[in-house]
Amino acid sequence: MFPILVVSILKESWYPFFFRLARIWSKFILIGMGFAYKIKRDQKPEKGKSYMFVANHTSMADIMLMLVSVKSPFVFVGKAELAKIPLFGFFYKRTCILVDRSSAKSRHAVFLRAQKRLKSGLSICIFPEGGVPEEHIELDTFKDGAFRLAINHQIPIVPITFGDNKKRLSYTFFSGGPGRMRVKIHKFIPTAGLTIEDTKVLNAQTREVISNQLQLFNPNSKVSQVVFDSATLD
Repeated sequence: MFPILVVSILKESWYPFFFRLARIWSKFILIGMGFAYKIKRDQKPEKGKSYMFVANHTSMADIMLMLVSVKSPFVFVGKAELAKIPLFGFFYKRTCILVDRSSAKSRHAVFLRAQKRLKSGLSICIFPEGGVPEEHIELDTFKDGAFRLAINHQIPIVPITFGDNKKRLSYTFFSGGPGRMRVKIHKFIPTAGLTIEDTKVLNAQTREVISNQLQLFNPNSKVSQVVFDSATLD
């Protein structure tokens, strides 16, 4: 698919075409690796509307599973370091919004680029943990960037839970194997009327939805709870 993918990224306005191709590529990758994904949706995105998709980040397969799970074109916001990966990085840096988390200037630029994509009718996808947590951590704390963006643009949050990715294809060598990948797309969390002061509450609300579903998927796992005191909320 390389030649067609290259053509699809020549113009920014052609991104929806690239997105459809990327979804096909993702299905081939997942099925070819022996993963049988099952997606349950409590609510579906409406055509022509923008959303903020957020999910727990556990595996190298998260990107492919996200592309398969969501049909509405969206743009990933991700770490700039991934652009160094051979071949994958070529497309990654031309189609995603890259952020250097150590640079305040880079983080600010993300908001500007995201605003441009949202105005063009696309959605945004962010893994709010900011990276894949260590193997023993089921769900890490969430960073605020995705929620500030959603509030600033008054777009709904779409919480998504990946139930099995860590045990299917983690960052630990010689681990994982073929099997099912369960996905739950939850009811959307509206941001209409919220202000930037509501960021922490929205963050905690979203994390709780994903945390509760993880415990339903894997009853024996332990997901740490995040409690915000009044000082944090201020």
